[in-house]
Amino acid sequence: MTLLRSLLFVPGNRADMLDKAAGLSPDAFIPDMEDSVPAAEKAAARGTIAGRLPRLAETGIPVIPRVNDLESGLIEDDLAAVVGPHVLGISVGKIDSAEDVRRVARLLDSLEPAAGLESGSIRLIPWIETARGIVNAYEICAASPRIIAAAFGAEDFTNDMGIERSGTDHEIAYPRAAVSVAARAARVTALDTPFFRYRDTDGLRLDALTARGLGFRGKFAIHPAQVRPIIEAFSPTEREIENARRVVEAFEQAESAGRASTSLDGMVIDVPVARRARALLETAAPPRCRPQETA
Repeated sequence: MTLLRSLLFVPGNRADMLDKAAGLSPDAFIPDMEDSVPAAEKAAARGTIAGRLPRLAETGIPVIPRVNDLESGLIEDDLAAVVGPHVLGISVGKIDSAEDVRRVARLLDSLEPAAGLESGSIRLIPWIETARGIVNAYEICAASPRIIAAAFGAEDFTNDMGIERSGTDHEIAYPRAAVSVAARAARVTALDTPFFRYRDTDGLRLDALTARGLGFRGKFAIHPAQVRPIIEAFSPTEREIENARRVVEAFEQAESAGRASTSLDGMVIDVPVARRARALLETAAPPRCRPQETA
């Protein structure tokens, strides 16, 4: 299982940032051609990213470039620049329907043979970030076997709705939960929206823990300093790991005695509880951040 707890955006028009990123350790690199790149620099960003894909791939960390959306007129050239053996997949914003996913998949189908790739090998992370996208969230998440995760974008969603962001996030409570539920129903990973107050580490931790409580499995970082707090928030604590081990041991002992449930510390342990504990243990990978990511 590929853990996607922290996915680090790197502006595609910043060669210096792309070079520095190769020394960092998020769970995935997201070289960005979309929102972080001014319109006048998008063509140059495409080439800058393409030239640095081999170096990023050498780190062993998945590389998932974000390309411009289907209505931009740029996506065909963006994909042609990055589809190849150095990327795990691509991320596409403003996906509104299952047909949008199929359009992107057809573009990938046409590019993979020339890149020496097997058909279907490039994975896909659609961004669900409009009212229409929220209404169609499950259909989007289930539209293609290429999809490994679905991302919620709060900024574009509130812009589409014509509403302001608040300090409480009450305005995104429904769409945020809707994306997480849809992703789970489609058996893909739910990824949470970035936290833009990048100097507010406490706020980031709280936001990430809230997302984890909604069922998200990871979150996008917009600054290297966000990588470690995000990984920690989406990783089980030592106490959670130890408790999960005790739950699994107690349940296995019950099973060996012919029972489908038992108790531990005054709590009933049955099949769903044991499955949840095993799932938690599967995600118990230690943070691998390097020192500079805490700066």
